[in-house]
Amino acid sequence: MPPSPDADAAALPAAGARLAVAASMSVPASSASKRKLGVVFWIAVAWICLVVVMAVFAGLLPIDGPDNLSYLSKLGSSFSHPFGTDELGRDLFSRVIFGSRVSLEVGFGSIFLGLVAGGFAGLIAGYMRGIFDAVTSAVANVILSFPALLLLITVAAFWGRAWWKITLIIAIIATAPLFYVVRSSTISFAGRDFVLAARTMGASRWRIVTREILPNVMPAAISFGLIGVAIAIVAEGTLSFLGLSVAAPTPSWGNIIAEGQSSTAASDPWIWIWPTLIMFMTLLALNIAGDRLQRFFDVREGRL
Repeated sequence: MPPSPDADAAALPAAGARLAVAASMSVPASSASKRKLGVVFWIAVAWICLVVVMAVFAGLLPIDGPDNLSYLSKLGSSFSHPFGTDELGRDLFSRVIFGSRVSLEVGFGSIFLGLVAGGFAGLIAGYMRGIFDAVTSAVANVILSFPALLLLITVAAFWGRAWWKITLIIAIIATAPLFYVVRSSTISFAGRDFVLAARTMGASRWRIVTREILPNVMPAAISFGLIGVAIAIVAEGTLSFLGLSVAAPTPSWGNIIAEGQSSTAASDPWIWIWPTLIMFMTLLALNIAGDRLQRFFDVREGRL
């Protein structure tokens, strides 16, 4: 007997259910494979963690102080001196480790302050809009209108070279781009269905901003912030190279490179090659981590 129309109608929901189950089993698998951060990301994170841990616990490591002059000058790499010694007989490995403190403090500290100030302003401006958005956007535009490096050099030259002053100057410059990153992300999420549902249910503005929008905005801000840390480290290294950052004998990657290139660039290149290599690898790791996180969270956003 041919199947009745009622039987066909009854079979349609079952077929639809099977197709839905099959789709739910296949789509997450493919998207999950695309969302993997990859081995390169974890290698970059491991390098960043290694540099941070060695900088934090530099005083507990079995190495001499960065200003110890008890060695012969311009020694090459050896078991006791992996990076050799500089023209004053100071151990380069120790100076690079202790010098990472200034670079990392300025890099992470400035972006953290810029993210707190610019991120908070961008979050409120993107959700509230109106006069607050207009005023904060105008202030951000004023900051962005100045050449960043020229502004940094000018302020550092007149205000001082303490590490916290350098951190604050870079934080102010970084506030504007971080503001726009958070603001644009907030605007994109403010019109989503889950935000409209929370507003319909009577949730307060503060709850919507902190519980609904902020968790979705943070991934983009953090991934952009990691790239900002790399830029801040380069900015501090540039100031140190020009003699506008922390004063000697406090080591930083920038002034170690400057000291190595001042008089021994040709005869003893390892004095500036080692800090340059460590700085380059750290910057590369920060950029890779930030870029992979940005791609990872962009894919997640596309699946909503």
